[in-house]
Amino acid sequence: MDKFIYKKSASITALSASLTDFTYKKHSHKEYAIGVTLRGIQHYNLDGSLHLSYQNGVMLFNPEQAHDGMAHDKTGLDYVMLYIEPELLLEVIEKKEIVRFSDPIVYNYRLEQRILRLAHAILNKQDEALCNELLLSLTESLIQTDLSNGFKKDNALIKKAKDILHNNLENVLKLDEICKELDLSKFQFIRIFKSQTGSSPYQYFLNCKIERAKQLIEKNRDVYAAVAECGFVDLTHLNKHFKSVYGTTAFEYMSHLN
Repeated sequence: MDKFIYKKSASITALSASLTDFTYKKHSHKEYAIGVTLRGIQHYNLDGSLHLSYQNGVMLFNPEQAHDGMAHDKTGLDYVMLYIEPELLLEVIEKKEIVRFSDPIVYNYRLEQRILRLAHAILNKQDEALCNELLLSLTESLIQTDLSNGFKKDNALIKKAKDILHNNLENVLKLDEICKELDLSKFQFIRIFKSQTGSSPYQYFLNCKIERAKQLIEKNRDVYAAVAECGFVDLTHLNKHFKSVYGTTAFEYMSHLN
């Protein structure tokens, strides 16, 4: 049976998940996603390659790194994941420039245990002060992994395209208008955007709308306002796409937070 539990504390979202049949569609997160496979095998495609995280595997996703996800076989999969804003992680490790994980999966007992302790504290609603201390402890292990400053920066065209997309999340994606501003044909734009980001413009735009809806739900606890502000047709429309990324509907996600 598929099960997803989300909790948030100290500006970090924790997820406890069990998957059997559910498959995440290709998506990305604006946060760092750091997790541990507890049982089974996590199967996902990342940067054009298939990855398998076995039991005790620590999974490391950089912001905006497109991926999907599923259980590798019928025995299913249990895992936990932490979503940490880039600004928060950089503050804790006292770095100004964005860093990236070089290896998507590592097997490191100390790091694994620190992820599990922080996830357990958030999921069990322990004190925020404790969560902050556990985050500091976790980052001390993280910086001993292969972190690099070689984060791939968007070129000017992709940055401009992303800005346009982010500024129109409440609307329908209008490729003609974007391409006119970028002086590209639609097919040139789709090809260049996908080669640079790993996602098509439509996938990226939809993912940003879902991320924005999640932020609004966390802030306002009003799922219907998120529907309106992010340009979804109705709650069913939002729920369908939200579930493809988070495994749970937007309404259920809000219920977890309350």
